[in-house]
Amino acid sequence: MAGDNDYLKTLTEVLAARADWLEKSELPKLKEEFRTFHTAFVALYKLFLKKGLIIEDPYKNEVKIGELEVPDTAPFAESDYKDEYSLRLSSYDNQLDFLVNFYQFSVDFLTVEKIKRILGLVRFIDWTRLSNNSEVPNNKAMMEILNAAKAGADPLSASIINESLSNLSKTTGSILSYLKLVSDYNRETYKLELRTTVLSTLTESEASVLPTIRKKFATAMPGKPFYPDLVAEIVKENSNTGKPLRDEVIKQMTVPDTRPKTVAPQIIFKNILIEGLNAIGSVGSFLNEVGVKLDENAALMENRKNGFWDKLKRVIQQMLNKEPDPTVFDVEYMDPVKGAPVREKIDFAQFRGEMDRKTRTLTALASRSGGAFDKMQSMNENQLMGMLEKNIREIQTIHKVLGALDDFFKIEAGREDRDKVKGIKPELATMKNAIVKANQRRHEYSAQKEEEEQMRKLGISSGE
Repeated sequence: MAGDNDYLKTLTEVLAARADWLEKSELPKLKEEFRTFHTAFVALYKLFLKKGLIIEDPYKNEVKIGELEVPDTAPFAESDYKDEYSLRLSSYDNQLDFLVNFYQFSVDFLTVEKIKRILGLVRFIDWTRLSNNSEVPNNKAMMEILNAAKAGADPLSASIINESLSNLSKTTGSILSYLKLVSDYNRETYKLELRTTVLSTLTESEASVLPTIRKKFATAMPGKPFYPDLVAEIVKENSNTGKPLRDEVIKQMTVPDTRPKTVAPQIIFKNILIEGLNAIGSVGSFLNEVGVKLDENAALMENRKNGFWDKLKRVIQQMLNKEPDPTVFDVEYMDPVKGAPVREKIDFAQFRGEMDRKTRTLTALASRSGGAFDKMQSMNENQLMGMLEKNIREIQTIHKVLGALDDFFKIEAGREDRDKVKGIKPELATMKNAIVKANQRRHEYSAQKEEEEQMRKLGISSGE
């Protein structure tokens, strides 16, 4: 066909440019959208566990994932509702964590099959169409849990629910848009390979016969899936009236105009710092749950001190109108700098008050909208960096004390009460991950600022 070689040359160049654009521009955005999506789901998941609306999976942290798998979407009996749906949500959380932290976001890795798996995961619960009338099993179950969670919810819980649902709905739309970009690229790449590997070896008449193409395909591209609909597209594009179709393919695959726009570099840098604050702020969504467990453990310790002299002491304090002695726990932790154990007395009531105040601050930092977010946007880089470093230090201190208290309660409870102690190891691990992510953003900011300074010294503009 006349002009076919020119078309293949142009298409090859256009697809190469598009792959580069997807890798550098769109796929990082897709991964960030999934981060937001997962963070929003985790906030709901933790809240449901806290309220006892679902059951914690005891084997959740032992699951090993090699490839994405969509949790079960089939109907389940009403009698199995809580157990079955709890397991599905636990699996859903694990799969999203694997996707965000271990999956490759590259055009070569995201094949048609892998995109199908990701789409199945995104649509496992349709966050854009949740309603009380839904007949889809997972959607229906989610609405029942949400309605139960909203009933008599405190302001913090209501805020978590509303913001999480909003973020899940928004990011679903963005994710589907980015996945379509990759899917469209895959389609045209597949068609180009088919043209160069299979159709180029056939005569013009043979290249329009589907059975002939399929037969040649089996030997020329073994192990690859055969898509009749894409072959039909090629046949139409190769016909005498196919030039407008070929032109449309080139137009669709051509990278959008990405000429540099006048954007202040500090806006980009500020976003890195705000992402760090969002990351450390995510601790607030489950710190309340930790507080409840600590209160129960502290009460267990106090109940062990109900001997005769303890009771007499409290009676005398009441008679003298004296405040009861503060609850102080003598804990021990390893100092990472000195490499030696350090003992510290923790005034439990004071520490819990600091925890509650910090939780409110963190909840505001995790938000990507509202007054706190607007305030962060209005701050300069030095202010944001100071705020990020301060919050990282404070959460590291809280994490250190929580770990020490967790060990203290398990040791001091005694053999008869040890099973009653509420452990917080999973929460400590999640806190650690949030600290790591926040620190990564802090280091990324510093590295990019240093790079910009080096470029400035060399007389190179960052906008070039």
